[in-house]
Amino acid sequence: MTRPPAISIAHIEAAAKRIAPIAWRTPIVPSPWLSDLTGADVWLKLEIVQATGSFKIRGAANALALLEESRPHAKVVVTASAGNHGQAVAAAAARLGYQARIHLPASAPAVKRDAIARLGAIIVEAASYEAAEHRAHEDARDTGAIFVSPYDDADVIAGAGTVALEMIADRPDLDTFVVPLGGGGLLSGVAIVARARVKAPLVVGAEAEASPVFTAALAAGRPVTVDVKPTLADGLAGNMEPESQTFALVRDLVDRVETVGERAIETAMRNLISRDRLIAEGAAATAVGALLQGGLDVRGRHVGVVLSGRNTDFLTGQWPMATGH
Repeated sequence: MTRPPAISIAHIEAAAKRIAPIAWRTPIVPSPWLSDLTGADVWLKLEIVQATGSFKIRGAANALALLEESRPHAKVVVTASAGNHGQAVAAAAARLGYQARIHLPASAPAVKRDAIARLGAIIVEAASYEAAEHRAHEDARDTGAIFVSPYDDADVIAGAGTVALEMIADRPDLDTFVVPLGGGGLLSGVAIVARARVKAPLVVGAEAEASPVFTAALAAGRPVTVDVKPTLADGLAGNMEPESQTFALVRDLVDRVETVGERAIETAMRNLISRDRLIAEGAAATAVGALLQGGLDVRGRHVGVVLSGRNTDFLTGQWPMATGH
């Protein structure tokens, strides 16, 4: 670590108390087949059973609860999302009395789009994730609505970090954390907690090979634009904002970033169903895919893998091949 993060463990502990009425405490369970395969003691953090079907409700609930305190007259929130963050913002907005507008790429999976609509949010469609994010910022500037970033927001990152608080409370022996990596909010929050609570942790981000945003940024020393290809990990795909605080957090607090190919993601999705009886979307399965590829040596370690969400059309044969966070 080259400098302390602006978001501290104290912010994340406060977030855990703040979001308790909205976000659920999720279980962490052993995975015998992954343990046998890797020679490690592997545990799966089941954000797949979280309210709204992903960890994103943690960050959205924290950000909107703090907004309620700091700007009590605000009535409208806006965001960009491929689905999970949008669903989380919609759910938190409905709970706390806000109107939400969610800018979505046209390729957003139907399971995510339909859930957002059921929660009463207004959906604004864009051609791509990058276009949705650009239009969401314009929306906020033009209307005075509050923009809630899916990753580049200290309150969202603090909420996401509560995942790791629970993991360590339930499994104090964990020394390795493998986390899906898209915009970097979840990985940043987990890394902050791991550095504060675990002696010499190994923190790994699992990034889709089709959207190597952090791999390219870390190589360049700054965020750069990459060519994002279709991927099963739709929730991880899409370029980050050039000034995103998550770049520095990942650079300073994370040990390595693994790029995961589509075959490994698909294999992970199928094996989680057949071996663990768990439904995970492609973004979540990317963390398992990082273990399946064999390039990450975790033998003898105690590994916590974050299964970040379940919102996929996998079982209907409509495999998500979209982009966005």
